[in-house]
Amino acid sequence: MISPTLSFLCRTVLVLVSIPATLFAQNAPYNVFPEAAPPYYRVRYEASTQPGELSFPVNYTVWIPQGVKTLRGVIVHQHGCGEGSCSSGLTGAFDLHWQALAKHHDCALLAPSYEQPQGADCQMWCDPRNGSDAAFQKCLVDLGAQSEHPELASVPWALWGHSGGGHWAGGMVLLHPDRVAAAWLRSGVPLLEVNPERPEIKAHALSAAALTVPIMCNPGTQEGVTVKEGRFAKVWPANEAFFNGVRGKGGLIGVAVDPLTAHECGNQRYFAIPWLSACLSVRLPNVNGEPLRPMPMDDVWLASPTGFKAVPVAKYESDPLKAAWLPNAAVAKSWGQYVNDTAVTDTTSPPTPTNLRRTGNTLSWSAEGDLESGLAYFIIERDGEFLANVPEQGRNRFGRPIFQNLQYSDTPTQPLVPMQFTDQTAAAKHTYRVIAVNTVGLKSAPATESVKTGVESRTR
Repeated sequence: MISPTLSFLCRTVLVLVSIPATLFAQNAPYNVFPEAAPPYYRVRYEASTQPGELSFPVNYTVWIPQGVKTLRGVIVHQHGCGEGSCSSGLTGAFDLHWQALAKHHDCALLAPSYEQPQGADCQMWCDPRNGSDAAFQKCLVDLGAQSEHPELASVPWALWGHSGGGHWAGGMVLLHPDRVAAAWLRSGVPLLEVNPERPEIKAHALSAAALTVPIMCNPGTQEGVTVKEGRFAKVWPANEAFFNGVRGKGGLIGVAVDPLTAHECGNQRYFAIPWLSACLSVRLPNVNGEPLRPMPMDDVWLASPTGFKAVPVAKYESDPLKAAWLPNAAVAKSWGQYVNDTAVTDTTSPPTPTNLRRTGNTLSWSAEGDLESGLAYFIIERDGEFLANVPEQGRNRFGRPIFQNLQYSDTPTQPLVPMQFTDQTAAAKHTYRVIAVNTVGLKSAPATESVKTGVESRTR
């Protein structure tokens, strides 16, 4: 049973976990990251010694969808605490699945990477009031100028954060509710009252405006939901307290418990991305500069926060202000699939690869991620026959195998996996096809390249 009062907050220890760098074995140091050539742009700010300003250096990398004339928003993918998590942020803007979400809504995709040494105080950046709010808004101005999209400085934000990044994203909702279209908080949440056990962590005020922002809390079941002991056991009590505080006042907040994980991100993106997409579809204004539109209330569903079944609000028999809030039937269906086994369904094929070329014996191509299910691998066919899978065996020890591989913090590993294949047995004349496969096994139409002409064609 969820505690009905905010007094539970005072008995809750907020857990801001620093993830050891050993969990990011394939990740690069802070000074080694993918090149930020257009459509990518990057700024770096040095640490400040001034009170109230950011005391760690930080990189911000943004991806701008090609062909977009005017951005409608920016999606922020915020890593968690610790040296490993911070360095993992260097690849966040290069994630093909998150790019698909951004492109679908004419948004930019932004990934910060704070240079927090292992063991340093995470609060110095994950509390936005300690300088990261100001640095973030400065980067939007500077990156807007670099990319020739000055509207980047004023468009709404969709926030995703893991662990300390969830604390940051939730804090930004409470500080700037008029700017935030939606916020997904993986494990970490801000405090609404001071915790006597951690008095150095400042609480946030909960305004009426913040209650109108859709928020989703997303702890792993092994973070205190079903497993009550261990390193991450206090994550759920913190999430529970934050949920009580917001939902008890009518806030549009839900809970989606990951049934398979502890603090790692697992398969959460397969619900987080559709959830954010549903919120952006109705909240982004049609004209830049206009206020965010309110969430519709005509198809709301409710569920027990740690339960497995959602129902329309009119059929919910318990206290609705203790129930997880879901915006519509489609989201409620995906929620039910996610909290049961994370197997969120998808019936749409991924986009067809493009720009298929052959140089010598090496094929290269481009591809976009599938909005619902990302990309798992590519099938290479030669003269109509199967030749190879790229990669031969997908990897992701935290969830579904995925083409770019995934780190603990839901970002691609380094070096980035190239879209290319070398045919070691090629003769002079062959016709190749490349087919994209998403993470539920659905295939795209093939991209076909003729060696004789070097001209790419797509069959549908």
